[in-house]
Amino acid sequence: MNKKHKHTGKKAKDFSHKILKILSKNANRAFNYKQIAALLEVDDTKSRNEIIKDLKILASQKQIIETEPGKYLIKAISQDYYEGTIDMTSRKTAYFICDEFEEDVFIPNNNLNRALDGDKVKVYVYNRRKGKRPEGEVIEVIERLKDEFVGVIDIQKNFAFVSTANAKMYTDIFIPKDKIGEAQNGDVVLVKIEDWPKKADSPFGFVIKVLGKPGEHNTEIHAILAEYGLPYDFPIDVEAYAQKLDTSIQASEIAKRRDMRDTLTFTIDPKDAKDFDDALSFKKLDNGNFEIGIHIADVSHYVKEGTALDDEAYQRGTSVYLVDRVVPMLPEVLSNFACSLRPHEEKYTFSAVFEITKTAQVVDQWFGRTVIYSDQRFAYEEAQHIIETKKDVIPADISLTGEQYKVPANIVEATLKLDDLAKILRSKRMAHGAISFDKVEVKFHLNSEADPTGVYFKISKDANHLIEEFMLLANRKVAEFIGKQKKTFVYRIHDEPDESKLMALQGVISKFGHSLNFKNKKSISASLNKLLDDVHGKKEQNLVDTLAIRTMSKAKYSTDNIGHYGLAFDYYSHFTSPIRRYPDVMVHRLLQHYLDGGKSASEEEYEEKCEHSSNMENLATQAERDSIKYMQVKYMQDHQDQEFLGVISGVTEWGMYVEIVENKCEGMCRIREIKEDYYTFDEKQYALVGAVTKNVLQLGDEVIVKVKNADLVKKQLDFHFIRKHQA
Repeated sequence: MNKKHKHTGKKAKDFSHKILKILSKNANRAFNYKQIAALLEVDDTKSRNEIIKDLKILASQKQIIETEPGKYLIKAISQDYYEGTIDMTSRKTAYFICDEFEEDVFIPNNNLNRALDGDKVKVYVYNRRKGKRPEGEVIEVIERLKDEFVGVIDIQKNFAFVSTANAKMYTDIFIPKDKIGEAQNGDVVLVKIEDWPKKADSPFGFVIKVLGKPGEHNTEIHAILAEYGLPYDFPIDVEAYAQKLDTSIQASEIAKRRDMRDTLTFTIDPKDAKDFDDALSFKKLDNGNFEIGIHIADVSHYVKEGTALDDEAYQRGTSVYLVDRVVPMLPEVLSNFACSLRPHEEKYTFSAVFEITKTAQVVDQWFGRTVIYSDQRFAYEEAQHIIETKKDVIPADISLTGEQYKVPANIVEATLKLDDLAKILRSKRMAHGAISFDKVEVKFHLNSEADPTGVYFKISKDANHLIEEFMLLANRKVAEFIGKQKKTFVYRIHDEPDESKLMALQGVISKFGHSLNFKNKKSISASLNKLLDDVHGKKEQNLVDTLAIRTMSKAKYSTDNIGHYGLAFDYYSHFTSPIRRYPDVMVHRLLQHYLDGGKSASEEEYEEKCEHSSNMENLATQAERDSIKYMQVKYMQDHQDQEFLGVISGVTEWGMYVEIVENKCEGMCRIREIKEDYYTFDEKQYALVGAVTKNVLQLGDEVIVKVKNADLVKKQLDFHFIRKHQA
């Protein structure tokens, strides 16, 4: 069939959407039926007559305007056109997310019109009858979320294609032969899309960088970073600038600060930490109260606005914590040395100093720049040992030095008193409606080649909570201090959970005998805490923890303070980690500006910075998750002959996800590969049901599985279903 006649015989309504699309893309220009027919590539009489008929119908519906006889213009504001973002699923279906709609608008594949996941688009929405899910067609891609992608290159004789492992990317990328660069067939490459010709099935791009061979450790780690547009080294000019900074402690600078070098001060951090953002100081006062200082690395003293160093830190927005490395926000000379509050060194800090009673009431507060001297560095395990035993001897097996040592009596006393006060602060917070998310973190033992030799879980204990509570106190009080002045500030906000998501959570947890109380905001928080406490240590803990976190809104940065639901704070900010978070640097600058009597900063300027910081944090979180998935897959490659006990963590029409109990690795058992019966998906039960045996495999059931396939490139595990576990 001649390509030009491909529309012959189509129903008239099919042309309506295409006409509206043409007129919408050319909103300031009027078209006649001949011009529209030419653009639609139809020249048969029947199709032209249908176009004429559709134009008259659309004009009568007031969707278009007849500006002069036979010439039509799109109506300036059409109620059927909306702007929003595309959300692709891993099943290659797409939805349009827009505030105007309570439910997402379905976009059929043939209506995507080159839109990719996350793109900002203009969409024509139709099929809006009651009881029907609205559908739409992308009229215009307003802004691409990203134009750089990671994939494997397949080089042919005269051209190449790059296919990505990203399940949401529905097309490969065409690379002309002269734009392959140094790439060899099968390499993992970073490519940039530069064009998507009208008649081309795939976008056109070029190779920016060769990352290496698939499956190699460094290749895959660099691919994770590149996928999210995250750098793994610093530009030469930024490194050079950082190296030239004067990082010595000067008497002239100390004179401008509150000198707290004689006050007992120490840090508590993970064993393997290299950057120490925060320290605590402790002093007993004559009136029986305590002076407690939360001292934070004074990054803004070194990182000045308008410098290449500041620009780079802002662009990064955050440090990225991958399984085998940290990609820091600041060059090492600052992050690990000049700014880091290392033991037995004097450091410039920005501090929140509180007078606190024995019942953890704050009766006085002071904020400002200080200089401190850290008397001791603790690992969490060492501080925990003091809290648990009340003894001053740290045994060799948990000691940072690997040798037994004795802790000075004043530091033991300070640690125990700070722990007491932290417990009071925590209980007050929980009583006020805070939610206790102590989700288990998966960690890996790595050998010298960065191969995983074992999996362990990081669990928060009293020593972690001690630090957490005083950091929360400083963050809250700083935010409150500026917030009550009604001046522009960078808040950390967290909206209330979506009720429909809570109802969905209720549907899942009811299968395990748990429930939520929807009476009011406080009862929801209390029942969520009870749920998290009740599942602790049970087979369904990780599943329920994960689902409960998903019901929550995402915390983000904003100048519009709506409070923090999860922490139950009316005012909250991020003040305590400027080495690894750019918003904390902004908070320090604004706080000093206001302490100096400065006027309220530009809300518009800071809101833009908040949005950027939230976006970068989100990308870093995704990269961190991908690195954990990668390491889990790598770990499971060496355990292919082993049977594992797992818990069904998700059920879909194509199979079930199973999370292995002993290492939290998750994989898929495909429905078509379960041989013992013919299973079908029962949506109401979140279950697979056997047609013959009537066996039910549902969320939370324990099953025995074996690794079928471990794909490092896709970071994906496939399991063989062996049998249901009989407890």
